[in-house]
Amino acid sequence: MLSATLTQGLERYEIGPKLRALRLKKKMGLVQLGKHTGLSPALLSKVERGRLFPTLPTLLRISLVFGVGLEYFFAEAREKPVVAVVRKAERLRFHEHLDGQPSSYDFECLDYPAPERKMNAYYVEFAPVKSGEVEPHSHPGAEVLYVLRGRVAVTYEGEDHELNEGDSMYFDSTRPHTYRRLGNIPATAVVVTTAAS
Repeated sequence: MLSATLTQGLERYEIGPKLRALRLKKKMGLVQLGKHTGLSPALLSKVERGRLFPTLPTLLRISLVFGVGLEYFFAEAREKPVVAVVRKAERLRFHEHLDGQPSSYDFECLDYPAPERKMNAYYVEFAPVKSGEVEPHSHPGAEVLYVLRGRVAVTYEGEDHELNEGDSMYFDSTRPHTYRRLGNIPATAVVVTTAAS
């Protein structure tokens, strides 16, 4: 059983209506399509009505019959604006490191359902780690950090920048940087990163 978030994400691609449009364009019935694909007409009907999301091998079998690539089913209409709403209860929380290393922050993605994002936005909660306890990291693009609550130190190429509530910082994220909470008050921020230009 798929979660509501996954179902909503898959529905956006309108795989069922795209399949039906292809079938009707070829003037092909479900039974006939079933014979060509080796899939049952009942299964194909469920896919068309959005009651079942096909696996990639199943979708590939259908694609081959119509002479289209898998991208046909996953490309969204470009005239539709990209809009993605993420409810607080749907966000997933991740640690900076999943391998047991000390993490200086936990984060939640604020824009994961949006396809082909030109930026990534995160809600971040910082941990009270000491300077030097966390390895610096870098990634392509640029980054903006806006402190919502508490105090945060951003170490950028070895230099500490202390940020208070309401402060922000922009930097080239290809250079080594780390974050850590300062003081006992919980510290949170919104972090936005861009891809490499």
